[in-house]
Amino acid sequence: MDKRRKPNPAERRRDLCDAAIHLLAHDGAKGLSHLKVDRRAGVPDGTTSFYFRTRSALLRAVAERLAELDLATLQSVADDGSTARPHQPSPSRLSQVVIQAGTEPQLSRTKARYELTMQAARDPALAAILQQATDAFTKLHREILVQLMPRGGELEPAVVEDLSNITLTFINGLLLRFAHGDRIIDSPEQLDGILTAISTGVLKSSGKGGLTRTGNAPVGRRRAVASG
Repeated sequence: MDKRRKPNPAERRRDLCDAAIHLLAHDGAKGLSHLKVDRRAGVPDGTTSFYFRTRSALLRAVAERLAELDLATLQSVADDGSTARPHQPSPSRLSQVVIQAGTEPQLSRTKARYELTMQAARDPALAAILQQATDAFTKLHREILVQLMPRGGELEPAVVEDLSNITLTFINGLLLRFAHGDRIIDSPEQLDGILTAISTGVLKSSGKGGLTRTGNAPVGRRRAVASG
């Protein structure tokens, strides 16, 4: 009698998505196929197509898996910040997580995320998944900034919005450079110093609270891809 454990469908989907993330990172979107995911995951041919009938369905599932992983990582930073003592020594957990995104296994997630971003330009359903993740990620990022900054809770909401938009834009650009193999910043301490300098500049600006607004709409409301 075969007593092998029957695979849990949710676990199998996660494993397949993780295999697809690796393929997206190393072979690009054009190198992704159901059969290649099967081979990477070490499952029988046809398994991936059974769970994800179309390539679009597979890409959307991968986007949801990436969002799950990224939000869990950032939530751990937020949870740490809520119990940390004020003025904790560098490096901050936020900078640690960002720098880790430039090394494996997180680097594969970073690369896969940018591959999905390009695909989303032609797939509204995929774009909606990425946007939902971006909104949740941006909200958490704002909370973390308030936690990390002295008297952050006293800042005007519009100023916090500026700080969040500007620092997150910088982090996104940094992650893109990591994806291309450019380690322009290689330590959490270095990143802490840069983010502190950026925040100080924002807070000293006479236009703070309106720096990232176009008309009446904050830049953060427009489509962007957040990562962590």
